[in-house]
Amino acid sequence: MVRPDFEKWDQTVTDIRRLSIEAEHPRSRERFQALYMIGSGQENASRWAQGINRQKQTVLDWVHRYNEYGPGSIHYQHTGGRQMNLSEAEKKRS
Repeated sequence: MVRPDFEKWDQTVTDIRRLSIEAEHPRSRERFQALYMIGSGQENASRWAQGINRQKQTVLDWVHRYNEYGPGSIHYQHTGGRQMNLSEAEKKRS
């Protein structure tokens, strides 16, 4: 069973729980919540993924990324998508 390695990053289950509440972006909170639930033994990745309507591989990727690169790799970063249409006034301010 894949579990987050909190000790490797000098963190505790409580630290991850705090991040699952305080992280700025909802997607970051979702990822830290998954790490918390899996790391505390309350859920496994498959059941947690099913409960939050995500693919099992997505949740496993979060755990693997955390284990390899640490908590900074879990924070959500917008990487693309459709750009917003700006009004002329907004374009002039930029």
